[in-house]
Amino acid sequence: MLGDQPPLVRSPLPGPAGQVLLDQLAQVESPAFTARRARRQERSGAAQDPIVWTEARGANVIDADGNRYVDLTSGFGVASVGHAHPRVVGAICAQAARLLHALGDLHPSTLKIELLSRLCALAPIADARAVLSLSGSDAVETALKTATLATGKPGVLAFEGAYHGLSHGPLAACGYAESFRAPFAAQLNPHVVFAPWPAHDASLRAALADVAGRLDADVGAILVEPIQGRGGVRMPPAGFLAGLADLAHEHGGLLIVDEIFTGFGRCGAMFLSAEAGVEPDLLCLGKSLGGGLPVSACVGRAEVMAAWGDPVGEAIHTGTFFGHPLGCAAALATLDVIEDEALAARTLELGEGWSRGLAALDGVRVVRGRGLMLGLELEADVLVVVRKLLERGYLTLPAGAGADVLQLVPPLNISRALLDGFVETLGEVLT
Repeated sequence: MLGDQPPLVRSPLPGPAGQVLLDQLAQVESPAFTARRARRQERSGAAQDPIVWTEARGANVIDADGNRYVDLTSGFGVASVGHAHPRVVGAICAQAARLLHALGDLHPSTLKIELLSRLCALAPIADARAVLSLSGSDAVETALKTATLATGKPGVLAFEGAYHGLSHGPLAACGYAESFRAPFAAQLNPHVVFAPWPAHDASLRAALADVAGRLDADVGAILVEPIQGRGGVRMPPAGFLAGLADLAHEHGGLLIVDEIFTGFGRCGAMFLSAEAGVEPDLLCLGKSLGGGLPVSACVGRAEVMAAWGDPVGEAIHTGTFFGHPLGCAAALATLDVIEDEALAARTLELGEGWSRGLAALDGVRVVRGRGLMLGLELEADVLVVVRKLLERGYLTLPAGAGADVLQLVPPLNISRALLDGFVETLGEVLT
């Protein structure tokens, strides 16, 4: 049954049907993506042409030529409950027959109210209020605006290697690569400062002292991921998140925790901030929340969110599709699946065994991460390995600014057999 099947690749990639579609794509797509593929092909000496998806279910993806893959990307972490989970699809279909669109923040749907209530109850914040939006970048944008209103300070301290989205507010705090910010620097917040990301085995005291030395009177928020995802699955020293919360509050600022990637069980806990005993002032959520539909949220302490108040008599932060009924229905069903199937606990157990198997392979230098968010440092060029894995039916991604980490983020309900099959295939590729 599609969803839990091993790979089956029967043609060179891309196949004939895929190539026709890629030729069409080249005539209509922004050249930015074509140029990126060309740069990666030049560096690696390996083809970087994409496949074209036509169907996905569970952990499987089918391309235009009928090839079957095991998706170890979860569609950038979105499909944490698997592609097209029956409960999520059922909720979307049922809602589509009743109400496709409401009037946003003016006259909301019942499902928007239900999702807001659910998120405020789940978040590790005692008295929470939330704003729904569409993308993770939207959620960070909301948090940055909220912090400015609440503190009266325009500045943000972020981290080198961090990725928070590429709309203008988050882009200013994107430490992933300076090249992302450089073309738009004149339009971005000039009050953002960056601190280096500490190694997992670094001194906690030294790491926090480094951050403290960069906090000035303009900084009203510290923005941080519990684990840097796109930045290379980089973990900080134990206690770092709690230490940042203390520093933020000592300097009259707020702690914004970006759990867009790490949240909802991905790393073996519903939220890593809660596991660390930290109550964020603002919590950013997204990716897997919608089970495949675009839904995100910024959840904050009531005292902080009260800063929105009624500043000019109008709602100064909203969007036509924020709190969309279909997205809310999908999100509620996704949360049900995560809780009913105990996916957070399963993920932690499954990830521990998988990481041990991966670490034992020749050619794997380091395995880091938690749960089913793993990053591998390899002896081989990661871009070459990603392509060879694709040719054998496994979808993976490079991570890190230098594309030098193999990132593995499969669906949380993937079978152990598929993970074991990948370990065997990666071992073959690396030799």
